[in-house]
Amino acid sequence: MTVGKGTAAAGKRHHKSHITCNRCGERAWHIKKGRCASCGGGASPKLRKYNWAAKALRRRTTGTGRMRHLKVVQKEYAGIKKHQTAHANKVSAIHAKILKGKL
Repeated sequence: MTVGKGTAAAGKRHHKSHITCNRCGERAWHIKKGRCASCGGGASPKLRKYNWAAKALRRRTTGTGRMRHLKVVQKEYAGIKKHQTAHANKVSAIHAKILKGKL
């Protein structure tokens, strides 16, 4: 008697084909192939991504992690913009006074 895909076959499934990937942390590293099914590690230095998987792109895009450096950059940029707009407002107020003849 041959074993099909049902209950009798379930007991024979005790070999892992995938283990945890060191690059992305998913349980998608294929042991025999030596590549990750999720991030493409082992096969490509670039991250595996496809436009047909929009949700997957959203899950791993910029802003989903810690953003150790970008967080600082964004705060600095916000401060610079704030300073620039405040300065521009002062200058425009002075120009308005000059036009009215008060200065």
